[in-house]
Parts: sequence; structure tokens; C-alpha cells
Amino acid sequence: MRPLALALRAGAVVVAVVVVFSLLIDGAPAPVDEEVQAAPEAVAVKKAPVVKKAPVVKKGKSAVPAGVVTIAAVGDIVMGSTPNLPPDGGRSFFDGVKTDLAGDVVLGNLEGTLSVGGGSKCGAGSSNCYAFQTPPSYGAWLKQAGFTVMNLANNHAYDYGPSGQTQTLAALKKQRLATTGRPGEIAYQQVGQIKVAIVGFAPYSWAQSLTDIPAARSLVKKAAANADVVIVTMHAGAEGTDHTHVRPGTETYLGENRGNVVAFSHAVVESGADVVIGSGPHVLRGMEWYEGRLIAYSLGNFAGYKVFALGGPLSLSGILRVTLRGDGAFDSGTLVPTRLIGGGLPALDPAESAHGIVRTLSKQDFGARAVKVSRSGALLR
Repeated sequence: MRPLALALRAGAVVVAVVVVFSLLIDGAPAPVDEEVQAAPEAVAVKKAPVVKKAPVVKKGKSAVPAGVVTIAAVGDIVMGSTPNLPPDGGRSFFDGVKTDLAGDVVLGNLEGTLSVGGGSKCGAGSSNCYAFQTPPSYGAWLKQAGFTVMNLANNHAYDYGPSGQTQTLAALKKQRLATTGRPGEIAYQQVGQIKVAIVGFAPYSWAQSLTDIPAARSLVKKAAANADVVIVTMHAGAEGTDHTHVRPGTETYLGENRGNVVAFSHAVVESGADVVIGSGPHVLRGMEWYEGRLIAYSLGNFAGYKVFALGGPLSLSGILRVTLRGDGAFDSGTLVPTRLIGGGLPALDPAESAHGIVRTLSKQDFGARAVKVSRSGALLR
């Protein structure tokens, strides 16, 4: 279901067709298998110049699937950690941004667990270790906000070990939310005639490896062979205000290998990813065009109630809204500026700071390949 150009680039001819009419999980080691109906509502996004692509040859099809896929994606999310939980039990947690989270595929990076009890990864009296545990019932607020899939490839997904992860998966399954990011896991979502694959990566043993680039290529090729559009999300890069720039080479933080984000992102695009969406540094980073595909290296802190250090760049984020065609080609996109208020609740940013930040960082880090951000937030070549 991929274009001829992609097949030549990957070095293999794709020969299998899989038609799925509901959301399911492929290759995951955990029991999330309940079918989920794709969100019916599409989002109107301001038009940007179309990136032209080579003629498309589809397996068993004579044309690109009709229609488009609208994607809304955000960075790190922690809805509080017991006993520090938001007002009204989290019911209004996403109210300030709910309208802009609408889309066919709505993706967020869920830091921490939806669980109770169990053993924390942090030892007693630890002053430099953070483990996040939000009540399982808070899964309902993710569903209510409009999310369709949550990334679990990050450094906090295993804060409470196997028990915490099992409870998290159960809480998300109860809300008919898909997951991605565990080893070998691909989430699929059907949007009209277009089949979408979502694949998450992070540099941790409980996640699909970000540092094993050959394995990442292989998994993305598998997703591309079975879907029309492939979304890759990565939790990667060093953290904090000193790490807003994307640099070549491997990034480290607190002694951890946080991946070579440029090499990884380019590799997965070459293997079939149509958009790459990053989180992890807790700050916004620049955006790049690579082989006609959009790479957003970090969307920053989207929500973190009394768990994140805030202020300045750490309190600024955005909702990335992208529309892709049936062959994965970029159609249009925009960045909706957000900020954290009231201890870490997400809200729209009237100052629209994200536009200037991403515009400047993109130009400084990527030059001719930089994504241009208009005054209205449109993403342009």
C-alpha cells in the first residue's frame, strides 16, 4: 500500500494486503486486542503548499485511497501523581485545549502509569528519582479529551514495574484507546479508506528500541507494508532548557543514551514513516523536512500537574495538527500554541509563543530543510 518510490528506497517490493476496518494492535506482547472504531470527526486545517510525490503504485489497488487523515499530536502528559492530583478529580483537566485536540488520529505521550499500589522504581528517600502514578479512572479523561492512541515508549511507562504497566493497559483498553511503543507493537487505525499505522520508540528495555536503528527500520517497513500512512513517535533526546537545539550525534542525559534523533528520524522516514513526532526533552524543538516528510523533534510538555519543573520554555508547548493524503504525502499542517497553567494544566497560549520558538529553532538547526512557521502557525516549505 506504499508508493513505488518508497518500495525502491526500502529495497523491497511490498506484496501483502491487509484490510482492517477497526483499530487493533499488531505484534504487542500484552493483551490489548479489542477493536476500536476510528474517530469519525475530521479537522479542518489551514492549507499549506502540497509536497509533490512520485506516482503511487498500490498493492492490489489502482489509485491512492480516497480522502485524507487528520492528525493531532502532543508531547508529554502526566495528569498528576498520587497524592498530588488536579481539581475535580481531573474531570476538567483538558477543557482548555479540548477543541484543538480533535482529529482522526489524536496521539499523546503518556508519561507514568494509570495504576494503584505496587512498587515504585525509586528507592526510599531518593531525591533524584521520579515515579508517576495516576489513578486508572483518569483514563476516562484521555478518552473524553479526544485521544485515540497513547504512546507508552518513554522513561516513565515502567515506573511501577509490570503491575503498573498491566493496570495502565487495562485502563486504556477499558476506554477503547489504543497503545503503541512496547517491543514489536504497532497500532492500526482505519480512517475511511485509509489505514494508518502508529509506531512508538524510546531508548528503554520496555519500549521498542530507539537506539537499534536497523530494528527500527524493520518495524517501520512492516508498518508501511500493512498501512497507507505511517506515524512514528519517538521519546528521545536530552532534557531541559539547555537542550532546545537538535544536534547531530548521540544525545546523553543523566548517563543515559537518549538516542541519535537525527539518524533515527531520517532512517524511519527512509523506511516508510510519513511523519515523525518527538517528545522527551520537555521543551519545544525545531521541525525539519526530510524527503518530503515532516519531522517534529519535540513538542515539549503538554500537561504535567505538579510533576514537572515549569517556567520559561518548560511551560510552552503546542498541538501539532497535520493532514496527510492517502499515500502519506503532506497536505497541510499547523501548530497550535499552548502553555501550562495552574500547576501544569494545558491551556491555549494567547501569546502564541510556540510559533516564534519553533520558527527560530528550525531555521537555526536545519537551514534549507527547516519547516517555516507562518504568523498564523501554518507549516510551510
